[in-house]
Amino acid sequence: MNIHVLEMPLDYGASRHGSDMGPSAIRLAGLRKRLEGLGHRTEKFESPVAVPSQEYANPGNPKAKYLGPIRTACEALARAVEEAASEGAFPLVLGGDHSVALGSIAGMGAWARHEGKRLGVLYVDAHGDFNTPETSPSGNIHGQCLAASCGYGLPELVDLHVPGRKTDPTAVCFVGTRDLDPGERELMREAGVTVFSMSEIDRRGFPAVLDRVAAFFRERADAVHVSFDMDVLDPMFAPGTGIPLPAGLSNREALLLMEEMAATGLVRSAEIVEVNPVLDVRNQTAVLAVALAARLLGERTW
Repeated sequence: MNIHVLEMPLDYGASRHGSDMGPSAIRLAGLRKRLEGLGHRTEKFESPVAVPSQEYANPGNPKAKYLGPIRTACEALARAVEEAASEGAFPLVLGGDHSVALGSIAGMGAWARHEGKRLGVLYVDAHGDFNTPETSPSGNIHGQCLAASCGYGLPELVDLHVPGRKTDPTAVCFVGTRDLDPGERELMREAGVTVFSMSEIDRRGFPAVLDRVAAFFRERADAVHVSFDMDVLDPMFAPGTGIPLPAGLSNREALLLMEEMAATGLVRSAEIVEVNPVLDVRNQTAVLAVALAARLLGERTW
């Protein structure tokens, strides 16, 4: 498989900074060697945009901070993702904060629309990222990116790259969620997304949830984009992330999830975000990010 690795050193969307160094940390953890060891070809390994330092920018609208630079960066990413998918390559996006999902999903949504395919999104995250400026407690766009991708929120984000929503919210599935704001929870219910929270995982057991996730996408999607936020993991496994929360997924569960998604044959693109080397311990979060990418792209123990 040809893989286009797209590095997005963007940390405008979050309050804690340092995730702009995440792509280089993942690269230094051996991503290219691991993927090429699986027989893949890293056809491109680039950043589609030069991102100026956040410290020198004006946040602007307090309900949608740094809207301008985030929109500019994500538009460039959307073009690169759509181009890669149109060429039959696998776009692998390295964040950066989770606001980069605006570009990834926009690019894949445009590709899916052109190909007449149904795009599903697996959102592996401790958070919902389903706020709008009206419901967001912080005004951080990384908490609004999935809502905008599903058609809710600021027109500047909803209409990024191509007009309208990029995926049907009923084809969006969350795994590992454990921290939702009241307003976004209400909007998620209204939109019809499916959520397998950590509580649901504890009640049903992880193997049963994996079966339901695979069945969900087989019924609703022809292609799946995997959006993986490292804060879904328990901090003992991934300390280097911006919003660490206890009681998350284990490294074994996350690796198994990626392996099972690979087995569906539906995954056409992915992003791994919120690796923050400033907060990490001996780059272990980036090393785990590489292992997750490898499992999603076909690596198996046996």
